[in-house]
Amino acid sequence: MGLFDRLKGDDGPRVAFFGIDGVPYSLLAEHTDEFPNLAALAEDGSAGAIDSIVPPESSACWPSLTTGVNPGETGVYGFQDREVGSYDTYVPMGRDVQATRLWDRVEDEDRKATVLNVPVTFPPQRDVQRMVSGFLSPGVDKAAYPDDLREYLENNDYRIDVNAKLGHDDDKSEFIEDAHETLDKRFETFKHYVQEDDWDLFFGVFMTTDRVNHFLFKHYEQDGEYKEEFFEFYRTVDDYLGQLREMLPDDVTMMVASDHGFTSLEYEVHFNEWLQQEGWLSYEDDDHSELGDIAEETTAYSLIPGRFYINLEGREPRGSVPQEEYGEVRDELKAELERLEGPDGNAVADRVVTKEEAFRGDHDDIAPDLVVIPNHGFDLKAGFKGGSDVFGVGPRNGMHSFDNATLFVDDPNVRIEDADLFDIAPTVLDLMDVEYDRADFDGRSLV
Repeated sequence: MGLFDRLKGDDGPRVAFFGIDGVPYSLLAEHTDEFPNLAALAEDGSAGAIDSIVPPESSACWPSLTTGVNPGETGVYGFQDREVGSYDTYVPMGRDVQATRLWDRVEDEDRKATVLNVPVTFPPQRDVQRMVSGFLSPGVDKAAYPDDLREYLENNDYRIDVNAKLGHDDDKSEFIEDAHETLDKRFETFKHYVQEDDWDLFFGVFMTTDRVNHFLFKHYEQDGEYKEEFFEFYRTVDDYLGQLREMLPDDVTMMVASDHGFTSLEYEVHFNEWLQQEGWLSYEDDDHSELGDIAEETTAYSLIPGRFYINLEGREPRGSVPQEEYGEVRDELKAELERLEGPDGNAVADRVVTKEEAFRGDHDDIAPDLVVIPNHGFDLKAGFKGGSDVFGVGPRNGMHSFDNATLFVDDPNVRIEDADLFDIAPTVLDLMDVEYDRADFDGRSLV
């Protein structure tokens, strides 16, 4: 049975979710003439800015968005996480997500899900009807299931991600061309499976928006050289979303959301360098490049983005801070982080969040002790190779923000007020009439 052979109400209402990674709501709301399709979606349904999660980093955000729970439950805190009881680190993949995904709940109800290009889903699951993994996947050949999906993607030159290294060049022309080609292939695939698959939940993510924002966002906000190219890219995104909306039957509710906001970037903040200069961190020798190279006398260290760990006795292998001093040491570090200012005199931290405030669950044993939510303009780094400068300027000119993420729902009965990323999963299930225990989620349905 094809999509258009289904009668309204035949198997329950359906949802088509389209992720636009890293798109700030203000960009779309302040330029409705440039983006008429999203403006129409907002007028006919509901739209607004929502908050992201702590920390607002895609590797942590998408597991939380697709499960409705915080990193203490998903077990994923960022692009790089620490092994329990070790200084070894790893890059979390789909198998590391410990909470139940939306599409698993749908499949458990004997309904079907098509899942395309969601970050942190590699390797692809075999218990959904169709999946190609997104960000962090090694390539289409290993990221797609079943075989007919892999063959379709390979035959159509599908791309999992843009070549972000091209954005490092001063001349952004090749990067912009690559971004458009990646976006075009994503749309062609979404269009094909929206129309050809028999699905109850379609869940697809446009990742290229995040990449464009990292390298062109300041051009947009500050009338830079590539401002028009930035708008042209987003006009294409708007057009593609409008076409997808037109394809959806009456029993499908369309949702469009981002996982975090975005802002112009002024300074990178190299926090492990700062910790070393302030006496919190030291290394065993001059040849250091990873967490395992820190010295025994280290008091604290950092992982991206803005996560801080006390080097605690009984938790870290060479912990130097006794358990009874943990609270005092953490409070001192928190106060110093709150006082830290950038070269422009602005505070680096909008706020510093403790682990108890941000994380709870069965998998909070690797939770950071503190997380810095930066003020706009700061990108929080945490390499272990060291250097002389705490503040620097890199190839990116845009960075994630906790606030100003995006949510559109083609349903006027949805209320997007004081909402955050955790609210999306229960909202999807309510729109699909899928029963769930409200205690399973950190968020609430917006229906």
